[in-house]
Amino acid sequence: MRRPVRAYEYCGRGFENASHERGIAVTGRFAPTPSGRMHIGNVYAMLAAWLSARSQGDRMLLRVEDVDKPRVIAGADQLMMDDLRWLGFDWDNAASPMYQSCRTERYEYALECLRSQGVLYPCFCSRTDIRAASAPNEGDGFMVYPGTCRRLLHEQPKEVQARLARGDQHSMRIAMPPSSPDRNVYFDDCVYGPQQYDLPREVGDSVIRRADGLFGYQLVVVVDDLDMGVDDVVRGRDLLRSTALQMWIRQCLLAGGFEPECGTAIADPEYAHLPLIDNAAGRRLAKRERSLDMGALRARGVTPEQIIGFCAWLLRLRPTSEPVAASGLLDDFSWNPLRANHPDRALDPTDPNTPQWLADAL
Repeated sequence: MRRPVRAYEYCGRGFENASHERGIAVTGRFAPTPSGRMHIGNVYAMLAAWLSARSQGDRMLLRVEDVDKPRVIAGADQLMMDDLRWLGFDWDNAASPMYQSCRTERYEYALECLRSQGVLYPCFCSRTDIRAASAPNEGDGFMVYPGTCRRLLHEQPKEVQARLARGDQHSMRIAMPPSSPDRNVYFDDCVYGPQQYDLPREVGDSVIRRADGLFGYQLVVVVDDLDMGVDDVVRGRDLLRSTALQMWIRQCLLAGGFEPECGTAIADPEYAHLPLIDNAAGRRLAKRERSLDMGALRARGVTPEQIIGFCAWLLRLRPTSEPVAASGLLDDFSWNPLRANHPDRALDPTDPNTPQWLADAL
């Protein structure tokens, strides 16, 4: 059995960043998608990511995740950067943030590294085909791909070659390892604790290049983090399962000779996954809820300190939602309170810790 990847190790004063204890610089990142204005839930995640890196005096980088071009809204990247600065955040590559849309050559290179490991295959299945052949996993609606085209390639390789030759539309999938020890992935999340996933059973072969030619999120985020030297990843708990997949992709890339632009190959980052924030109806916050986006809140005169104070309360960093500057949270930042108590939160206008400016928006 592989040794679990320890994101945070226990020290006498609590769960602290193991890399920092060893004197290794940490690199965190913002990774917003320019599909609309940021909302409270986005700010909550951005605050956690910024504090995780900056509280240790370490690097923070910005990456604009615009690889999914149909979702991109013109100018949204500049609005997001303006909102981040207004909130009191900074990042070290301010002069040249990374844009995924400019990195096609790096993603093509990554595909070649994966091909060299024999883990890619074409998939001709439609979404309807996959839904019909799959059962939701663990009651969360996630569907594990049943391996239809992987079997087709094994059993009828000439048919696959013929379909490729005539230009049948297809995506590219990465195959999960069929046997131990690689099929089992372990990591210790600094909020949710030890995690274990059986890759073929709980994740399944995943698309890394879509049928429309766009590169999949699961590939590009690994390539970008490797190239940026990111080793401190903070994001929502809905990506816990994706972390297991991305660890496998990273392992395959490095085994295939992938050379990161930063010059150092990081085996696995440290992970912190955050409880999700739902709207008053119990649904996950979305950018289409304009009353909670940064543009609407700023127009109503809400201050950065009010927004940061509420997000700090969501992160269990403060007992109330009183206003505070982001910089005022650096000295006492710790994951311990959230690790001890991390149910998802709903924005409830009747909660005494919901400030009036937010209750009015709800």
